[in-house]
Amino acid sequence: MEICVDSIESAINAVHGGAHRLELCSALCEGGLTPSMGLFKTLKILKMMDTVDIFIMLRPRCGYDFQFSDLEIKVILKDCLLFKNAGADGFVFGALTSTGDIDIDACASVISTAQPLPVTFHRAFDVATQDPIEMAHKIADLGFKRLLTSGRSPEASDGKHLIKVLIETMKDRLIIMPGAGIQVDNLKDILVTTLAREFHGSAKVLKKYTNSNDPKLQSAYKKTPIYVTDQDIVKKLLRIYKNYLKLEYKIRYT
Repeated sequence: MEICVDSIESAINAVHGGAHRLELCSALCEGGLTPSMGLFKTLKILKMMDTVDIFIMLRPRCGYDFQFSDLEIKVILKDCLLFKNAGADGFVFGALTSTGDIDIDACASVISTAQPLPVTFHRAFDVATQDPIEMAHKIADLGFKRLLTSGRSPEASDGKHLIKVLIETMKDRLIIMPGAGIQVDNLKDILVTTLAREFHGSAKVLKKYTNSNDPKLQSAYKKTPIYVTDQDIVKKLLRIYKNYLKLEYKIRYT
């Protein structure tokens, strides 16, 4: 169970809920950008974080084209090296060309800089235009360890059948990790349909501000809501996942 977080509060809640891995970002409202080094280093000194891996999102700006200039790639590689030297456990990255295919050079440079740490190819895959199976093979060939995908649909529940095909096709070559819109009420169906062994979610709820009665502030909060990971939702997701693993084991070996 990988939980994506963009604040220290969300990270702590995710770990208290039982998350196995964190995808650390900033600005999840923008789909997740590179986090601050201060946030990462603060988390690393917390004893509770010793139980989880922290993967760093490498994405220097918002926008869903995932086409990066040479200077932007330099920023990405510098961030990768800084976080690697600071103790990151892995990275999350994806880049596309103007034709909607994988940017081989950009991805290869990130894989090389991150070594020996694992790199996940993120949902840039879901806005690409090339054949998904061919792209998955390219991603594996480049050295990525995981592919985070919603099955080229807005949410993983809608793309679960493509996710299943990807898992069956890639087998031990590439871990396929469903993500996007995963909730307590749809996780079991996604897992049972796809037979995924990992999944990705935010387990987020709207943060409540009860400390201010100022109408102007309340109006501002409504216009720019803040979401935070809820540890109880993480616990519920984990319970569903554990029950699924028991069911899968029973099907496979009895």
